[in-house]
Amino acid sequence: MKCVAIDDEPFALELMEDYIRRTPFLEHLQSFSNPFKALDFINKGQVELIFLDINMPELSGMQLVKSLNNPPMVIFTTAYPEFAVESYEFDAVDYLVKPVKYERFLKAVNKASARKGQKEYGTAEPLPEKLSMTQEPFFIKSGHQQVRLYPDEILFVEAAGNYMCFHTREKKIMSLLSMKDALEMLHPDHFIRVHKSWIVARKHIEAVDRHEITIAGQKIPIGVTYREHFFTIFRKL
Repeated sequence: MKCVAIDDEPFALELMEDYIRRTPFLEHLQSFSNPFKALDFINKGQVELIFLDINMPELSGMQLVKSLNNPPMVIFTTAYPEFAVESYEFDAVDYLVKPVKYERFLKAVNKASARKGQKEYGTAEPLPEKLSMTQEPFFIKSGHQQVRLYPDEILFVEAAGNYMCFHTREKKIMSLLSMKDALEMLHPDHFIRVHKSWIVARKHIEAVDRHEITIAGQKIPIGVTYREHFFTIFRKL
């Protein structure tokens, strides 16, 4: 995704630039400390994602978005958490409170990547298959690496302490994420939570009985809390 960073604080701008460079699917086009110069650049139509400070003296981030004819996706950044509710009125992808940690930045840009994928693959025309998945990848942090994952590679996701383990046929990838984080990354049309510790890919289900699901030979329990919802969905497959 082609992106720009806008912030009147030099240190905050340098941090966003560093995070963008570290993220393989982001392309840094330009940075701006002057929001009026940024407006001219964005209106040329190349930008897909803006990292935008809210509190700027000459023109606030929200005023800047209002002035754009066709605004791209926006991730707001600010030191003031009280602006969070107002920021979502602008259909912001996310809202980052300074100082921003890279893990939180990565979560936000994965949301942007998912939104871009839904626009490109999921809204203009019906999907060719009932359970076809968008091929738009996302990245998760595993140790010191950023690992690319395609949604249709994922068989199931398992909670393991403070980590989530993403299982594919070739590998498993551990990441320091919560169950909530994992669910936000995965499209609800294609993945379903079946247990407090398990999420499964609907298209990869091989067998189901009353208490468990089989995927790639792995037996996955169906939790009592999730059973009714799962079987409602399962009957529609």
